[in-house]
Amino acid sequence: MTDATYSVPADVAARRNPALIAGIVGLAACAAGFALDREDFFRAYLIAYLFWLGIALGSMALMMVHHMSGGAWGLVIRRIFEASSRTLPALAILFLPLLLGMQELYPWTHADHVAHDTALQHKAAYLNTPFFLARTVFYFACWIVLAWLLNRWSLEQDRDHVESATRKMQMLSGAGLVVYGLTITFASVDWVMSINPHWFSTIYGFLFMGGQALAALAFTVVVAAILSRRRPMEGVYNVGHFHDLGKLMLAFVMLWAYFNFSQYLIIYSGNLAEEVPYYLARTTAGWQYLALLLVAFHFALPFALLLSRDLKRSANRLLTVALGVLLMRLVDLFFLITPDFAPDGTNLHLATGGEAHGTQLFAHWLDLAAPIGIGGIWLWLFLTQLAKRPLLPIRDPHLAQALESAGGH
Repeated sequence: MTDATYSVPADVAARRNPALIAGIVGLAACAAGFALDREDFFRAYLIAYLFWLGIALGSMALMMVHHMSGGAWGLVIRRIFEASSRTLPALAILFLPLLLGMQELYPWTHADHVAHDTALQHKAAYLNTPFFLARTVFYFACWIVLAWLLNRWSLEQDRDHVESATRKMQMLSGAGLVVYGLTITFASVDWVMSINPHWFSTIYGFLFMGGQALAALAFTVVVAAILSRRRPMEGVYNVGHFHDLGKLMLAFVMLWAYFNFSQYLIIYSGNLAEEVPYYLARTTAGWQYLALLLVAFHFALPFALLLSRDLKRSANRLLTVALGVLLMRLVDLFFLITPDFAPDGTNLHLATGGEAHGTQLFAHWLDLAAPIGIGGIWLWLFLTQLAKRPLLPIRDPHLAQALESAGGH
């Protein structure tokens, strides 16, 4: 079985073109949005960008977890993780539009604003444009190098360098997870937390790590479920594999809820003037309904559904849950970012001199166009990369055992 090619089914590969067309149309709409409503464009673009970047980075992190821990769950989906991680160079390019909108997104980029804000003056050594750009380049360099090495050695494993490639991937993954954890923590502070430079949270990086892992796993379940209906993977994926993926998704749903509740509980119990406005803005003026939506559909419903053994063993039902989780991941990013802006796209902390307390719940048509635009391009790149290698690591020493053992769960 492991000597087969396991190429991507033709009908799956054919979805590249519709994805590309959707991406081009979405980006064209974003370009129109940029011309008509510059401020809202950058806010919506940031949300959409972080969503798709999260799938790529979460896939790389889960791939490294698998290299460290082993298990059938990771072997049968490793090539999906790898294809996602190979989109990181393109995502680095797609980050460039955000550099044009730094002044719309971040109050600390305005020297006149900083001059009248004592807190920002104390943070100026870190929150300044040159250092921000240098850190961003460093983050992408780390991520792209990690993904490149892991993918290169995975290809070497397919070419008979089994023992050395396997060992190198394991060795790199240990240090790579540390690098990922540190870089995504600082990136989340730079790109999202500094939108509101008066607020801070020591658990913020963990929110993004847990969210990215959950998004990557949900996306991978969707792809695996689609592939399981077609040759050659219909004879490879079995109920045991999906059962493992469902259990892992349940764990990350609980982890996301734990991190978010921990942050809320600590801020609520501390009741400090510099911290509580963050949640006041997200629990009033209509935003409380979005918060309840996240509690219900990002945690309570998937948690209840994923407790079912029968559901986790059904590819179609698990796919439905995974699609719902992906939608909630986008809503969660919208909830993290948008309350710090006015309906016209203006950063509230810049407009009110740092005393912003939120605004009415609102959405913009760019909140739909941006995810479609970036997502279409990203899916086209993902499917292109997925088709370049066999769908299984055909010479991995543990593959045969993984294919045989998972069906007995």
